[in-house]
Order: sequence, then C-alpha cells, then structure tokens
Amino acid sequence: MRSMLVIGAGRFGSNLAVRLTEMGNEVLVVDVDEEAVNKVSSLVTRAQIGDCMKIENLRSLGVRNFDICFVCISENFQSSMEITSLLKELGAAHIVSKADRDIHADLLKKIGADEVVFPERDMAQRTAMRYSALGAFDYIELSKDYAIMEITVPKCWINHKISDLNIRSQHEINVIGIRAGKKIKPLISAEYVFKENEHLIIAGESKNILRMMNK
Repeated sequence: MRSMLVIGAGRFGSNLAVRLTEMGNEVLVVDVDEEAVNKVSSLVTRAQIGDCMKIENLRSLGVRNFDICFVCISENFQSSMEITSLLKELGAAHIVSKADRDIHADLLKKIGADEVVFPERDMAQRTAMRYSALGAFDYIELSKDYAIMEITVPKCWINHKISDLNIRSQHEINVIGIRAGKKIKPLISAEYVFKENEHLIIAGESKNILRMMNK
C-alpha cells in the first residue's frame, strides 16, 4: 500500500483519488471547495477542506510523508504552479502535476514537478485510436508510435496456429496474450490455435496495428 496526496477534487482529481483507493492505496484528498470534498469523502481514505495555496496548510499535511503528491488543478494554472512549487519547497518525495498544454508542462517541470500528465489529451488519443481500428476494445499508448491493443480475433485467423500465420513477419505485430473473461493469459506457444469470440492482446507500432485491423 502506498500513501497518496491528491490536491484538487474536480473531475480528474476525484476520479483519480477513488481509483487509487480502490487499488489499495491510502489516499488523502484536499480541496478548498467543501461541496467537492463532501462528494468524495466516503470513497477515499480521508478528505479534508483546505487551501493548498497557503504553505502553512501544506506543511500541516506532512507532504514529505506521502509517496506521491498529485496536483490536479486545471482551471487555474497559476494555482497549479504555485502548489507544485510549494510541494517541492516542502520536500515532497514525488510530484505529479496535471497540465493541458505543453508549455504548461514545461513550466511545471521547471518549478518542481517530477512528472506531468495530460488526461484530456491522452484520453482523446486513446479514443481516436480505438475507434479508428475495426474490432478494437481497448488501447494503451506506450509511446508516440508504439501501443498495446485488445482486439477480436480476425476471421481469417480463426482455427489457425500462430506459427501458420506468420503474424510477426507479415504484420509486424506481436500477439502477447489472450483475454479469458477478466483475466489476461500470456501467449507463449506458437502452436496456440485461435478461437472465435476470444480477445487478443497485441503489441506493435500503431500504424501497423491500424493497417492490420482495417485490412
């Protein structure tokens, strides 16, 4: 279990805090908005009202004791910058700040953020890729050009072995797993025969995945 501080209980911050809690982490959410704090309080470890623009309030939270501090304020970039800077000044171990623009990310990193995330942009890219590939269920971008995707088995692959299809050489992608219900099983045998109605986990360059899926 890790200890997390989430500053900002807006849409992104509250959803992040709830998911972190569900994954077994100890999560404290802080926001100046009482209504926002009340909405999330029953779903996280702790939630409290506080103005994190004031260094004495941040100091009272003991930011050094958290494994990660998330700054999830987007409607006021000045506030995001100041809180990130104060967290760094107070010795926070690891700071992750939310940004909407590249220039904001550069500034946040210069004043103390260890990492910067772009939730809206990332979700837009993920959604665009998923709906651009026929038969895709999920998509994870590993880099600008490389991705992992969950797909249905192409009809021409059904009842054929991996070794017979030459998938890697023909499509320049790798089949790395099979989804069975909620579990993903690694695919380690080239003798595996693809079945109808199962899902595959594939990895490769995004352009190669799209080309193969939309053929």
